[in-house]
Amino acid sequence: MKVEQIYTGCLAQGAYYIESNGEAAIIDPLRETGPYIERAKDNSVKIKYIFETHFHADFVSGHLDLAKKTGAQIVYGPNAQTAYEKYLAKDGEVFKIGKVTITVLHTPGHTPESTTYLLKDEQGKPYAIFSGDTLFIGDVGRPDLAQKSGDVTKEDLAGWLYDSLRNKIMTLPDEVIVYPAHGAGSACGKNMSSETWDTLGNQKKTNYALRADMSKAEFIKEVTDGLTPPPAYFSLNAQLNKKGYGSIDAVMKKGTKALSPRAFEAAANETEALILDVRSKQEFVKGFIPNSIFIGLDGSFAPWVGALIADMNQPILIVAPKRKNKETVKRLARVGYDNSIGYLKGGFEAWKQAGKEIDTIETIDVDSFEKIYKQRPNISVLDVRKPSEWEAAQVENAQNFPLDFINKHMDEVDKTTTYYMHCRSGYRSTVAASILKARGFENMINVQGKFDDIVTSSVPTTAFVCPTTLAK
Repeated sequence: MKVEQIYTGCLAQGAYYIESNGEAAIIDPLRETGPYIERAKDNSVKIKYIFETHFHADFVSGHLDLAKKTGAQIVYGPNAQTAYEKYLAKDGEVFKIGKVTITVLHTPGHTPESTTYLLKDEQGKPYAIFSGDTLFIGDVGRPDLAQKSGDVTKEDLAGWLYDSLRNKIMTLPDEVIVYPAHGAGSACGKNMSSETWDTLGNQKKTNYALRADMSKAEFIKEVTDGLTPPPAYFSLNAQLNKKGYGSIDAVMKKGTKALSPRAFEAAANETEALILDVRSKQEFVKGFIPNSIFIGLDGSFAPWVGALIADMNQPILIVAPKRKNKETVKRLARVGYDNSIGYLKGGFEAWKQAGKEIDTIETIDVDSFEKIYKQRPNISVLDVRKPSEWEAAQVENAQNFPLDFINKHMDEVDKTTTYYMHCRSGYRSTVAASILKARGFENMINVQGKFDDIVTSSVPTTAFVCPTTLAK
């Protein structure tokens, strides 16, 4: 028996490859099929099943393309209704892969169809569970993503989740390995661990949601408290996973079309495409195509695309570093943005060499911000971090302007005011500055550097507000 976790850091997502005696199963595959097909080919095995733990909201699954290319059967647990052919498994049903078995454990709560798959080894001993978004390491799945599907509330779902955990998962042996669908950084939970697997026994000791003395009422309150609104693209991705989508091969072919600066400019004008610049933040601020938006590949690229580009059918033109064009199209497709129409051949340097117009964003480092703040402590500061980060600590008089919801709060910014923008590292502030610049806001000064450095080096002690500290 072979079990491999295929973890994709930028999405904090875990897919799984299970192999035994010439047969294989894939659990929660990403959109691109290559990694799974290549593993099976290298090991001379046939992919027999594709198991889906639930309708994923944060990425488009690769189950449809993978099934077409391999002949594998798509399997969902109870209550999963789709527009395409699949096998709807019953609670407790057993599937054989070579000499091992997978047992279906219907574990509703995160969503009504959420299912955990229990892997038993060649001797029939419970070995691991693939828990999807039911159980994470250090957390459980949020119960509010599927509440719009009917009359069910997040409290109802949280109650179901409590029962699923106690009756289906916590009864398993402590040595069983927990393989979740996500880790730290995913918006599918509140406070996931950076670890990507653990034993069930250790989770019973350390995961707040698995406390032995926890009542259902306490559980419901704890898992529903502090939930932030889910990213707008979540519901759209879930619908794609239910209804189907186009071939990844067609998406890649269209999106990786090389365009000269002249053709790129013409395409932008003719299609009203969004120009997406995925270079580093340092490169972008020094020069970019006017009205382009920065979302760098070196950050949480796909989630930020999903949160900030409202229309998934929006035509997109790509400005990428050398040899990163194909990767950009693939990572866009992972979250359902299938309408990439080409990339700038030769990158931004080719645009400059062609004598085309460029724009810049004034950017300063932490030391420069320190000097300015000390001289003029009443300057306008925009903090684009999350509200939770803001509440923990902030620069005095700064305005919280979370990047996640920038499109809904644009009217809170005055075009005549000069703003100094910061986040935790400079990535989010550069994204925000690019969006504001494209909307006609010219008076933006971007601060690149660590928030800890802003606190310890750039801001006088009296100007740093930390509610927890002040309360002591």
